[in-house]
Amino acid sequence: MNKLFEAQGFLPSSPFTKALHYVRERREGLEVFLNDPEVPIDTNHIERALRVIPMGRRNWLFCWTELGAKHVGIMQSLLVTCRLYDVDPYDYLIDVLQRVGQHPASKVEELTPRRWKELFTANPLRSDLSKRAT
Repeated sequence: MNKLFEAQGFLPSSPFTKALHYVRERREGLEVFLNDPEVPIDTNHIERALRVIPMGRRNWLFCWTELGAKHVGIMQSLLVTCRLYDVDPYDYLIDVLQRVGQHPASKVEELTPRRWKELFTANPLRSDLSKRAT
């Protein structure tokens, strides 16, 4: 491909050639964007949602173990994803924690916040504790 560019008069150091090289290296990701209208052109909305995590850093600065820190990261990711899809995190977590034992492992993607909203939000499982609170 570089020889083709050189034959057209484009040097490897030209900005156009560098831009084409950039696109070729990221072709797979760009094709996802072009093929799926649900994929946004930028990640600004995700970056804004994740801004909450550094703000609370002192709250989980001392997770005591690497495993604890990993679990905090997983929970933060789930909470941010719930916010992105306008899912109540409390309802989601109560429902999923009850469902996870009986849900087939081959359909685990159904328990992600986006798919959960489509499939289970109309009839979420409730905790016995939440019945007492109401």
